[in-house]
Amino acid sequence: MKVSVKVPATTANLGPGFDCLGLALPIYNTITVEETIMPGTGIEINIIDETNEQDIISIPTDENNIVYKAIELLYNSIGQTPDELKITINTHIPIARGLGSSAAVVVGGLLAANKLLGSPADEAALLSIASEIEGHPDNVTPAIVGGFVIASFEEDGSVIYRKLPWPKDWKITVCIPDYELATDIARSVIPKDIPLKDAIFNLKHSAMLVEAVNSQDKELMKFALNDKLHQPYREKLVPGMKEIKDALKHEENVLGCVLSGAGPSLLVVSYGNNLNKIKEIISKTWLDLNVKSQIYTLDVEENGAVILE
Repeated sequence: MKVSVKVPATTANLGPGFDCLGLALPIYNTITVEETIMPGTGIEINIIDETNEQDIISIPTDENNIVYKAIELLYNSIGQTPDELKITINTHIPIARGLGSSAAVVVGGLLAANKLLGSPADEAALLSIASEIEGHPDNVTPAIVGGFVIASFEEDGSVIYRKLPWPKDWKITVCIPDYELATDIARSVIPKDIPLKDAIFNLKHSAMLVEAVNSQDKELMKFALNDKLHQPYREKLVPGMKEIKDALKHEENVLGCVLSGAGPSLLVVSYGNNLNKIKEIISKTWLDLNVKSQIYTLDVEENGAVILE
């Protein structure tokens, strides 16, 4: 028996909502987990990336693979061990670009394995295991449930979340440069101690952001997408980010530009019909710095992960 799961990309933080706000996007990975028939075959992991084979070279294909680790936690939670499995990861989400590629494969592996086991884990348990693997819930939660999500990974291991409808006329432009930025490097530049005034700034703007989405308030959203907790420190790791943000401030209908997750991808929230101008500004700024990029304007994926029949 085998099960395949299609999981969307995600973007996290949205500026001030560090490790607690996330949004699902319509770029997908498909993860297939299959019980092998022959005993003693062990764990087989295959990774297929038709967009950029270089991205997958460093990914482990043994028990150190993040998908296997997630599946192992699920099996162990019901007193079993995953002895004979074939895992196939078909990835279209760019790796190490701040678009939730690791969250997508973790979620896909968990949902597929859970189905194979007869669905012993409910949504709460799956969210808890996925957040334990990732360390935070901002990507895994929208990957599972879709849409715009506020999520908290509690001390007892549970995940509390709420999903809000994203305004239909607010477009997401995803800007993906042709280089990677590992999450651990992006986290390493953030100081361990944050000034109180910066923490207060982010609390205020996170609250504004949630209300702006809830009430579809464009003017409030322009204020809400500002951040002092992580982006000022990560900006130096993303060439052109400051220039792009400054240029877009003067562009009509742009609500804001933020890092997607830990970066280096950028996310532009806008409305109206000037999308080509937005793409032109970003593409030219990066080209002037010899950075190639892919730029897509997307709607929000409201459905989350889907088990394929």
